[in-house]
Amino acid sequence: MAQSLFQVGGNAGTAIGPLLAALVIVKYGRNYTASFGIAALLAMVILFYVGRWARPRLLELKRKKTKGDVMDYHPGLSRREVHLSVAILLVLIFSKFFYLSSISSYYTFFLIDKFGVSIKTSQIFLFIYLASAALGTYFGGPLGDRFGRKYVIWFSILGVAPFTLILPYVSLFWTAVLSVIIGFILSSAFPAILVYAQELMPGKIGMISGLFFGLAFGMGGLGSALLGLLADATSIDFVYHVCAFLPLIGLVTWKLPDLRKV
Repeated sequence: MAQSLFQVGGNAGTAIGPLLAALVIVKYGRNYTASFGIAALLAMVILFYVGRWARPRLLELKRKKTKGDVMDYHPGLSRREVHLSVAILLVLIFSKFFYLSSISSYYTFFLIDKFGVSIKTSQIFLFIYLASAALGTYFGGPLGDRFGRKYVIWFSILGVAPFTLILPYVSLFWTAVLSVIIGFILSSAFPAILVYAQELMPGKIGMISGLFFGLAFGMGGLGSALLGLLADATSIDFVYHVCAFLPLIGLVTWKLPDLRKV
């Protein structure tokens, strides 16, 4: 739940971006982009005071905790099993964020190219998709707490495959509906993946968090670049046909151990 709350703020901000582009930039021009910097300055001030509030509490926790309090690896698994599980999670991150980059970066072009919608309309459709992704991020954590992280990961990555496979063949209305379903289901995986990885290596939470967040952002950037090259060489429509198969990589989830039973 805590991890979901942490992530939903960023995802909600990302979702609002296309809506602001449609309502402000498309209407008034790119010069108005600078006005959004006010929100960034406000965030800097808030984070400064959050940092001051958190520092003494973190120091107190550090004094109370000794190095032997937390094991580096999950006590019910061997090091080999832990390393294999982390590798599987990294593969799932690749699948998830490579597919998400095909929508977040090229969804507007896909809608304009296939259905002839306006730039403003395409940005609103993108906002609807990203809002559903933010909502999925929020629910992913609590569902993982209740039913187990493995099952949320399994459902989120593999369960979205039927919808991604039919997305390139449907009408504009059903494209919008399917994008909402895809965004909600697929985004619910990341909080569960991250907390699952932290449970695998409880003594290295900082390293695991940095690795998975870094890979997530890296896969998004790399995916955007490679899919852009593919779109230039073929078409946007072809990109969506190819990316539709990425969630099938979720089949590797069956190799993950259920941490509640080990």
